[in-house]
Amino acid sequence: MKGILFTGGGSAGHVVPNLALMNALRYSYRVTYLGTGGIEKRLVAEAGFPFFQVDCPKLRRSLSLENLKIPFRLRRAEQAALQILEKEKPDLVFSKGGYASYPAVWAAHKMGIPALTHESDLSPGLCTKLIAKKCVRVLTSFPETAERFKNGMYVGSPIRREILCGEKSRAKHKFGFSEEPVLLVLGGGSGSKALNDAVRSNLDPLLAHMQILHLCGKGNLVDENRKGYIQREYERDMGAAYACADVVLSRAGSNTVFEILALKKPAVLVPLSHASRGDQIENAVYFGQQGLVRILYESELDTLPDAVLSALQDENLRAALAASAIESGTDRILSVIKELL
Repeated sequence: MKGILFTGGGSAGHVVPNLALMNALRYSYRVTYLGTGGIEKRLVAEAGFPFFQVDCPKLRRSLSLENLKIPFRLRRAEQAALQILEKEKPDLVFSKGGYASYPAVWAAHKMGIPALTHESDLSPGLCTKLIAKKCVRVLTSFPETAERFKNGMYVGSPIRREILCGEKSRAKHKFGFSEEPVLLVLGGGSGSKALNDAVRSNLDPLLAHMQILHLCGKGNLVDENRKGYIQREYERDMGAAYACADVVLSRAGSNTVFEILALKKPAVLVPLSHASRGDQIENAVYFGQQGLVRILYESELDTLPDAVLSALQDENLRAALAASAIESGTDRILSVIKELL
């Protein structure tokens, strides 16, 4: 049985798309994962795949003495990845980006093992730029991104199949919602303090018009018992969470945005404006200019109830979503993988 080693990490945005592909391949190929001790270790273990850990350093965007240690730590990570690949002998390495994926692609290139990488954002991240020439293809979620690489190929975003299969009435029953509209709040894998605080400080005006499913992130639950307001740290059944939603409030991470658009859900995006290279703002503006999402910047969060209600009632937004051709890129990516194997 041929083997595929997946890699990527640093955030759930690198791991969850990988898992969408891994689950589709698990019965036909030997599937393993190489990452750091971050969130990828837990998510991959929960999914039941073998996991190999390499301690890869992350570049700090601010001035830091820790950056001086990176060349030495990176060399150790490369050698550790090389030892793992020499033992596992995968036939293909698939990278979803993030600093955690560099050692595996470096080792694959050293051993002559073909590698693919997938870039989620409109502007390629640092790791993608570093490993692009070591890969057979640079797969992309945006067509414009593929044009930046000689080996670029637009395929779309990998989306978990279970997300596309939710049924609205069953999902509303699962969460105990009535027939009133539902707002789904997504702050990202670790939760967003800005979003969480804004939603909770505006519960009265929001609940006057809709029910709320608030996925607030680990450790962010509060003592709040209101009719029509449900909090969850994390929801495993995201198909049901999306299915019950009539409007979505979310950060603008690429994978989440593509899920929202593939499901044709009206959304208000609040892009991360700090501790970021600006990719979320680019993602939000790209689709906002096409009339497919509404954008609410953090400085405007005091107007959140009006923004959400406006998106819920915007027929032009719904028409644009209905006409959009955005869909899951999972099958196209799987075709590229299988062709290489």
